[in-house]
Amino acid sequence: QASCVRSKVACSFPSVGATSSPARSIEPVRATATQAPPASSQSSSGEKTKVGINGFGRIGRLVLRIAIDRDDIEVVAVNDPFIDAKYMAYMFKYDSTHGPFKGTIAVLDESTLEINGKKVSVTSKRDPSDIPWGNFGAEYVVESSGVFTTVEKASAHLKGGAKKVVISAPSADAPMFVVGVNEKNYNPSMDVVSNASCTTNCLAPVAKVVHEEFGILEGLMTTVHATTGFLSPC
Repeated sequence: QASCVRSKVACSFPSVGATSSPARSIEPVRATATQAPPASSQSSSGEKTKVGINGFGRIGRLVLRIAIDRDDIEVVAVNDPFIDAKYMAYMFKYDSTHGPFKGTIAVLDESTLEINGKKVSVTSKRDPSDIPWGNFGAEYVVESSGVFTTVEKASAHLKGGAKKVVISAPSADAPMFVVGVNEKNYNPSMDVVSNASCTTNCLAPVAKVVHEEFGILEGLMTTVHATTGFLSPC
């Protein structure tokens, strides 16, 4: 059951100039934070980027849906210790928010799903270091369990053969990036990064444009969020 959960965050921004500066005419805002990033190109050999997903909740399922619609990404494995293959297929097929999956999905066995004719391996490891990402060919892992959100914990995926990890939640110590805002600061030497929170991804692009065009000295925002595993109903 959904519940109204309200939180407020106060933010301060760097000064954008003296307050006594003359007013300027208002120009059309450049949508620098709303431009979609270019699709990643395939490797020179024509192979797709192989991705693994840890945690098949809301974010994990949406990542898989998006990947299926792209021709440069292939999800090769999904790990979730609390959901078996049959229930994975059911939750993936039926989505009350985004609608039913329009493709085909079948359970071949307890460790294999077939989606649109392509096989996806299924595992149920509790410890990320035990997931054999390398055996599946997964170079990148989407850490969407909501549990392993620090660099140390998320780095356990690297022990299984993954090369990079993207945490789909805020992190206490991993570099955080929002596409359209600061993704240009990414350095290839970073093996574990965070895609920040849903609230940050909603607010940051708007705040970036407003701040760069007009200036924000201080901000206050309120978010209304559905109940999650670590929140109590109002």
